[in-house]
Order: sequence, then C-alpha cells, then structure tokens
Amino acid sequence: MNQSPMNLAEHQFPDFFNNAPRITLRDPLAEFLGSARGGVMHYCYADAVRLAGHSCPTVAGAYLMAVHGLRALYGDEMPVRGEISVFMRDARDDGANGVIASVLQLLTGAAAETGFHGIAGRFARYQLLRFEQPVQATLGLRRNDSGRAVQVELDASAVGWTPEMRRLLPRAAAGQASPDELQRFGELWQDRVRRMLVEHANDPRLVQVSDWSAPAN
Repeated sequence: MNQSPMNLAEHQFPDFFNNAPRITLRDPLAEFLGSARGGVMHYCYADAVRLAGHSCPTVAGAYLMAVHGLRALYGDEMPVRGEISVFMRDARDDGANGVIASVLQLLTGAAAETGFHGIAGRFARYQLLRFEQPVQATLGLRRNDSGRAVQVELDASAVGWTPEMRRLLPRAAAGQASPDELQRFGELWQDRVRRMLVEHANDPRLVQVSDWSAPAN
C-alpha cells in the first residue's frame, strides 16, 4: 500500500515524539468556520517541531510549559483555544523568547498585534500575546472567561546534557566534528529532548506552575 505524504513525514521524526504528552483543545473559530468538528483539535510535539523547524530543549520546554499551564487552568475541562492570554516576561527579541512565544501561540491561539482581528467582534486573537509583562516566571497564562491565571517557569537544568555531549558540543558547533561525531551529536541532542518530554514530562523540577494575579487587560 502506498503511504500518503503525511505518513511518510511522520516517519522522519524520532519515535519518542509519539510518547510525548498531547493536548486536546476546542477552538470556537475552527468550529464556526467548519474547520474542525465541534472545534476540537489535537496537538502533539511534532506540531511544535514543524512550527519551529527543529526539535530542541527550548521547543520541548515551551511545549511542556503549555501542557502544564493549561492543565492547571482548566483541570478536567477542555482548554478553549483563542480564549487564553499569554504574558511573556522578557522581550520578544530576548534570547529564545520568540521561539517560546511561537509555540505558545500555536497551542493557545494567542497572538501579538499581527494576529487575527476577529469576525463581527468575535474570535479575535490579536494582542492576546504580550511581551515584557510583570510576571515573575518565564510566562503567565490567563483564562479570559474567568480571569484565573497561572505563571509557569522552566528549569531546563533539571535535565542536563550528558558528559559525552559536553565534550562533543564544542567540536560540532565549531564545524570540526567528523560525520560520525555529527551523527552522535544529533542522537545525544534528541536524547535530552526525549528525557524532557518522556521521562521528566511531569517532573516538578523541570516545570513549575503557580497561581498568579494577572493584569486585568
């Protein structure tokens, strides 16, 4: 049987992607426009990788922050995409903050000033993602229906590089690694991502969530 392009693409990713947490959300805009039955959509780590164009601890960490932040906000309820505000502590051009914000936008629907302006006053997404906000953690999330908010912090040092990776990284970064070393570099790089997403997905040392008093607007 011939495989579809999507199935072939799935086989390009490491197997552990399938073991990472998944997120199911309801998007009222998708329901309104007939894009998804009941507006229900399922997201997985591979979606974040497609968005970023790569898999790394930053992308994995952003994905896990979204997972745990939405769990804390909604509990057993299904999160509502497009009705969540995201407050980034740092500037949009500060380090990897733009990558983190992009993953959060994918999963929450919250967009900056370039986002969707809505239809007849409904479904607007713009200005739901803000930078340089008064949050003590990496980011804050707020339910716009109830005002309940949490702040989420990532401590990637909880899942560190192996000694082998620490020795190999400078050679790979400097373009001095052999083909075999580069292959091993990629394996070790993804192994850290795997440990974050699979072995430490629920490790409170990696992702910390706490209640937060978010700005009203």
